[in-house]
Amino acid sequence: MTPSARTQAAIELLDQIIAAARDSGAAADTLIARYFATRRYAGSKDRRAVRDLVYAAIRAVGERPPTGRSAMLALAASDAEVAATFDGVGHGPAPIGKKEVTAATGIAPRWIIDRLYGSDLDEADCAALIDRAPLDVRINRAIDEVIAIEGAEPIAGLADGLRLPSGTQVENLPAYNHGAIEVQDAGSQIVTLAARAQPGQRIVDLCAGAGGKTLALAAVMRGEGVVLATDTDRNRLSRLAPRAERARAGIIESRLINPGRELEMLDDWIGSADCVLIDAPCSGTGTWRRNPEARWRLTPDRIERLVETQRKVLEVGAALVKPGGALVYIVCSLLDEEGAGQVATFLAANPGWRAQSLDLPAGRRHGPGTRLTPAHDATDGFFVARLHHA
Repeated sequence: MTPSARTQAAIELLDQIIAAARDSGAAADTLIARYFATRRYAGSKDRRAVRDLVYAAIRAVGERPPTGRSAMLALAASDAEVAATFDGVGHGPAPIGKKEVTAATGIAPRWIIDRLYGSDLDEADCAALIDRAPLDVRINRAIDEVIAIEGAEPIAGLADGLRLPSGTQVENLPAYNHGAIEVQDAGSQIVTLAARAQPGQRIVDLCAGAGGKTLALAAVMRGEGVVLATDTDRNRLSRLAPRAERARAGIIESRLINPGRELEMLDDWIGSADCVLIDAPCSGTGTWRRNPEARWRLTPDRIERLVETQRKVLEVGAALVKPGGALVYIVCSLLDEEGAGQVATFLAANPGWRAQSLDLPAGRRHGPGTRLTPAHDATDGFFVARLHHA
């Protein structure tokens, strides 16, 4: 592919990503994979170059743009090499017109920025939310294997955390295929430590998804006890079983539950869990480094629905914790209405619970919990609180 053809491919992909963001469609990564699955002529360098163009344009444009071309024009305005590819030659995009609409650059839609400022973030904090994310992995000590990965560096405060060079093909590493490492952001590893998992405990990962935190909990428990992973999404939960087998995490059980019937379907766990970890559905404002197009998907109504879902999930999780046990609430959001404010509301309505102090290797105290941010901690953004049941 010529440089001009790469730019045109990026424009076509951006059109698909913009439509998907508007209509709650597939994620950008999925759309990019589908695009190249039908274009076998594009080599690995072409695919990487087009992908880089797409994500550079997404990061540059805070508001959802009207078209892929307008987003690419915003990138071209600050990059002469990209601007030069608008030459109309072959498969390249048409030359730039004098009156063309160029998407406005920015960090995020103004209403979201205002909410982030209202949650005690500043301009530098917000700008860091759309930086490129590092590639982190967690060492699985359940598998006795020497981890030798070129360029890997230890992550401060995490005995099992490694940061790999950008572009590392993790799936091709022997350590990954043997189950000795799992891809997991350092922030995700850190907030999971709030569970203080111990061998022999009974722990519920209530919104387990594909099980990243489930696997981390099981690794700490050294094959003793039970980790019950539950979710309402069959497709996401189905990804856990092969990952658990590869990681030799035999103490993990999984259970698909129906929305609205959670306690009915978890009746055998009511009042008996040492710890319930809730990685709650949220806006994902802390993960924009990995999913920058997520800024284009958010609406005030969506956040209101998420806040209500979080409230209900907290109620379910609390019912499963035994006296003396703990509820660990996590969101990968930096909005207080989903994090510190949500927990404060729970504590006000449930006097039998209290927030416990956290001693984590990163983050700062924020309300009744701890908050990690890309700017301060070089991790994804998270809020975590540990609540003790009297």
